[in-house]
Amino acid sequence: MTEHTTTHAADEDFRNRDIKIYVNGDIVHRDEAKVSVYDSGFMLGDGIWEGMRLYKGTWAFFDEHMDRFFNSCKAVSMDVGMDKAGIAEALRRTAEANDMHNDVHCRLMLTRGIKDKPFQHPSLSTSGPTLVIIMEHSKPVDRLQSTGIQLASVPQVRGLPHSQDPKLNSHSKLNCIIACLQAEAAGADEALMLDPHGFVNTTNACNFFIVRRGEVWTSTGDYCMNGVTRQKVIDLCRENGIPVFEKNFSLYEAYGADEAFLTGTFGAQTPVAEIDGRAIDGERPVTKRIQALYKELVQRHCA
Repeated sequence: MTEHTTTHAADEDFRNRDIKIYVNGDIVHRDEAKVSVYDSGFMLGDGIWEGMRLYKGTWAFFDEHMDRFFNSCKAVSMDVGMDKAGIAEALRRTAEANDMHNDVHCRLMLTRGIKDKPFQHPSLSTSGPTLVIIMEHSKPVDRLQSTGIQLASVPQVRGLPHSQDPKLNSHSKLNCIIACLQAEAAGADEALMLDPHGFVNTTNACNFFIVRRGEVWTSTGDYCMNGVTRQKVIDLCRENGIPVFEKNFSLYEAYGADEAFLTGTFGAQTPVAEIDGRAIDGERPVTKRIQALYKELVQRHCA
């Protein structure tokens, strides 16, 4: 079986074997961190999550992540049970318990909580929400910056907003998992997903950009997660004289791109080396400039 890499590939850190995890106010060893089989997140994928990174003791773009998290929870009528300051304190306690300060990735997860009976209706979750915080020592592998990611376009598409809005960072990720499986079957690392109209949209895990003749293109954003890193890249381009467009484009334009890269909280900007067997090679000058600008932005933000 061919070994694939992903945009979330990280070198193994043995410290992660003994991390402590936040579960509803308690901070316990990972072996003791458990939720009920009646929890709505386990039973139905009824939950909202957020991914964040810790740089030198500061959660990068915390306000933007919290705006997305609280808006998503509101959209699905899920009571967080605390405000942003409460989340910040829970994050602080968890980081302190793990003595974590830098190169840390966090997955913050909220579900509707334990259900009285194993059925779908939200009213059956009467005990209040379940909040879990997992933090790991995690640094992207260096080789991805030179080798890049291999993508395959797949049959699985990003859905319409009135079916399940892709802007919801929900626990229900089966759509993306199916896309990932299809990419793996095609011999690629990750899936390049189209929107319902056949235009290039996003990968199963990250937002997607191409560079053509010095211009940076990404999807309209109508059918993809509104990535925090995606928006930072768009803003940096506008502030630094790099032409950037949110637009519809097809695989034809993607195949002929001079450069392509993915954006996400974990990997920041990850180069794409190949789409459906078509190589995208070269020096990647625009991608490298954006990477440098983003690194400077994070350093300023976390100073």
